[in-house]
Amino acid sequence: MKTIQKALGIFAAFLCIATASAQSASPGAVRPSIVLVHGALLDGSSWRGVYDVLTRDGYRVSIVQEPLTSFDEDLTATKRVLDRQDGPVVLVGNSYGGQIITVAGSDPKVKALVYVAALQPDVGEASGAVYPPSPKARDGLVATKDGFVIVDPTKFAAEVAADLPKAQAEFMANSQMPINGDVFNIKLTTAAWHDKPSYAIIGTQDQVMDPELAQRMAKRAGSQVTMVKSGHFVHVSQPRAVASVIETAVRAVKGM
Repeated sequence: MKTIQKALGIFAAFLCIATASAQSASPGAVRPSIVLVHGALLDGSSWRGVYDVLTRDGYRVSIVQEPLTSFDEDLTATKRVLDRQDGPVVLVGNSYGGQIITVAGSDPKVKALVYVAALQPDVGEASGAVYPPSPKARDGLVATKDGFVIVDPTKFAAEVAADLPKAQAEFMANSQMPINGDVFNIKLTTAAWHDKPSYAIIGTQDQVMDPELAQRMAKRAGSQVTMVKSGHFVHVSQPRAVASVIETAVRAVKGM
């Protein structure tokens, strides 16, 4: 009987120690979740390759489906996803999504930002005025009667998706998400990269955003830069390279 009582006592003590340890664990011990924000002309499915790599590696990933109807509505859609996260977050944006995460990144849950061929505007800047698309990309833009913008489908592959397989580029050209052109006229009132670590992935063959311009934005933000031989949709053509940078950001946050 005494042996049983002793064993139970040891077991109870072990449970107490384990519980106390769990309760005293710091928030940094929780693996951060990842939130992905798509850019203009695309929807959240464009992240599928990156999502597959990250989830196979054991990360928790959520994808924002912003409507591209106004900056405020896109920001609200992003905040809605952030509100569902239960710990620290690495927030990732592609292209125009960089403008969104620059503001949404001020959420206390967000611990790091990853810019994927993305805009990195500062306070008081409107992306359309300060960081216009390249002349070639601008020539391919087509405006709708209600002020939304797409790329001429016949020019999409050559100007936006040159490094993607022909069939995939054609599909993306004919499934574009039109974006309200006014989103690029919004002057930002906050820029989260001033206060939080950031990473930038730049496509060396990007024909939409001048790689030199992208590097200047990243340098100003103090971002850790990774250059990838790709076009503007680097997250589609090089998902593993993009996922690798995101995982680097996660590990850094976890180690804080």
